[in-house]
Amino acid sequence: MLTEVKANYGRLRNLINGEWVEPDVSGWLDVENPATTGVIAEVPLSTASEVNDAVAAAKQAFLTWRETPPVLRARSLFKLKGLMEEHFEDFARTIVQEHGKTIEDARGETRRGIENVEVAAGIPTLMQGFGLENVASGIDAEAIRQPLGVFGIIGPFNFPLMVPNWFIPYAIATGNTVVVKPSEQTPLAQTRMAELALEAGIPAGVLNVVHGAKDAVDALLEHPDVRGISFVGSSPVARYVYSKASAEGKRVQCGGGAKNFLVAMPDAHLDSTIDNMMGSIFGAAGQRCLAGSVVITVGNAYEGVRDRLAEGARNLKLGYGLDESVGMGPVISQRALDRVLGYVDKGVEEGADLIVDRRSARQDEELAGYFAGPCVFDGVEPQMAIAREEIFGPVAGIMRADSLDEAIGHIEALPFGNAASIFTASGGAAREFRHRVTAGNIGVNVGVAAPMAFFPFGGMKESFFGALHAQGREVVDFFTDRKVVISRWF
Repeated sequence: MLTEVKANYGRLRNLINGEWVEPDVSGWLDVENPATTGVIAEVPLSTASEVNDAVAAAKQAFLTWRETPPVLRARSLFKLKGLMEEHFEDFARTIVQEHGKTIEDARGETRRGIENVEVAAGIPTLMQGFGLENVASGIDAEAIRQPLGVFGIIGPFNFPLMVPNWFIPYAIATGNTVVVKPSEQTPLAQTRMAELALEAGIPAGVLNVVHGAKDAVDALLEHPDVRGISFVGSSPVARYVYSKASAEGKRVQCGGGAKNFLVAMPDAHLDSTIDNMMGSIFGAAGQRCLAGSVVITVGNAYEGVRDRLAEGARNLKLGYGLDESVGMGPVISQRALDRVLGYVDKGVEEGADLIVDRRSARQDEELAGYFAGPCVFDGVEPQMAIAREEIFGPVAGIMRADSLDEAIGHIEALPFGNAASIFTASGGAAREFRHRVTAGNIGVNVGVAAPMAFFPFGGMKESFFGALHAQGREVVDFFTDRKVVISRWF
């Protein structure tokens, strides 16, 4: 049943100091449902003026919020978690409407978003320091964690609830205040979470939301009262954000793009391997930073994997993700669709064998939205663009390797290091793979190597810019500074 939360969410407003304010701006963007191309909201193109107001509110709120005992801050997050659970299905359906992913994928994202609030509510333990009595005669030492102030959080379009929640609850729990800039393409789920945060009792000014595009981002990067920036997006933009914000003396953590390889060994369990690969490559229409993109078959794994993967891609049902029977939705926009189809054309030009071609699915299946049907290339070579560049769409490439060593060599030659997975029954092969591959998230018989909220979300090489990653204890380090106190009493 295609039950939408709302047909239209109207003009969105900014949340500044606990009040929803319609900004006085000249520009607005349409928010489209990519499965129908219908307009479901309008988002304001906020300027530095709106960002300045939000930062000022956050800076003022920090003075009292930092003095609130961590256990009380945690109780606000427990209330928020409860409210998000109550509205779980609405969150998932909103994500389907604004992003286009299937309802199953959206429910998974909602669960992971809530889990981050849940983990952050353990801040009385996570934020604890350490100490030692008698480091010298009559002298004690202790290290304590303290919040820093105002943080800017810039969200991506592909996970409008989960990814901002890699940062927001931890920043708040540790005593900081935040200004969130959601993706202008998918701003609805994050807006709804902010509404529930107020209902949960998180004080005015602690969580602020400013909608907009590049002007709003630049204003956050340049503002002298913003102490740090958390960002996830493409590698070129991540590099820009990291360079600009760090030049201003801010703490920065920037997740970037990916080119994730899936390696199938001859002893891999074929049924489960194909199931995992299908979900990894075509889930969310390939618009995940953990999406599989290139399959490397080692030795005689080739034919079985190639044939079964192609069969799955041919039979994948496309449509509006609110239909429970749909296996894949659209990409986010016409621009994204053009990009994906352009890469398919490039792969054909480079000489790869397009064994599954559903580029015309939008017309053939009479789909209204931005549908890039699943495509599978065989005969992919390491130097090809489709083997090296991030496509961010439902396109799979198959490469062959004679050995695990050769497969690892192909992975290591890439500039990205977000994720990689191996499918095997051999503990020795799995150990070799996890030891040698330079990627922040490693899967062993797992297609989407997504860490739970209490582990950091890794990233290496050009997939991450910074020192401290999202989620768990590592993000607590990012949002706090350690102060060492050495004391002697006479």
